Amino acid sequence: MPSVDLNKARELLTLHRQSFYAGATFAEHTDHPVPSDTRAWSQILVSLLTGIKGIARKKGADLADGSDVKGANVWLAIDTPRFNGCLKAGRKGEPGGIHTLDDMPHLFFVMWDTEPKHKRDRCRVWVVRPRDDRVFRAMAARWYEHREAGIIRSDNFQLHPPRNLDSDTFRNTCGNLNYPLLFRADWTGADYEVVTYDPSVLTSGSCELAD
Repeated sequence: MPSVDLNKARELLTLHRQSFYAGATFAEHTDHPVPSDTRAWSQILVSLLTGIKGIARKKGADLADGSDVKGANVWLAIDTPRFNGCLKAGRKGEPGGIHTLDDMPHLFFVMWDTEPKHKRDRCRVWVVRPRDDRVFRAMAARWYEHREAGIIRSDNFQLHPPRNLDSDTFRNTCGNLNYPLLFRADWTGADYEVVTYDPSVLTSGSCELAD
C-alpha cells in the first residue's frame, strides 16, 4: 500500500471545515448557497488516505488507478444530499452494464455530516471493490436489468447514505447494503480526531445485505 499520512488528512479536513463555514458567512449574507466544491475536496482526501494520486486534470476516472470518488455534504444543505451517478449508464452510443465495474478497483464515498450523540461535525469515507464485491455487483446487476427492461428510466443510479446517523447502510430500491468503512474523523472544536481508519477494507472489504 502506498505511503499514507493521516496528519495530512486531518489538516485537509480542518482546512475544508474552515473554508466551508467562512464561505457560509458570505453566502448567508447574500442569500446564496454555500460555495463548496465537495467533489474536489473528496478526491483530494481519498488520495491522502490511500496514497493513490489523481490524474492531473485529465479526463477519465477520478484516481490514477481507475477508481472513482463520490462526495456528499450534509452541512447547511438545501436539498437532500446523496451519492449520484454511482454506476455508469453509458455514453457516446455505448450502453452501460455490469462490465463497466470490471475496470474500477475501488469506488469511494465521502460524506460530511454531524454525528448524533454529541452533534459534532464529522467526515466518513466508505469504499467498495466493484470488481470483486459480489453483493454490490448483484445490486448493480439488478439496476441494469431494470433499466434495460424500462422499469427504471433514469440514468442516475443514486445511493442514499446514512445522513447524521451512526450507520453504514446505504439505501437504493435495488438493494440496501452495509458498506465497508475506511475512515471516520470527528471535529473536536479545535481539529479533527481520527476515530476509524481501516485500510484492510481496500483489499478485503465487502458489502453486506442490510435489514
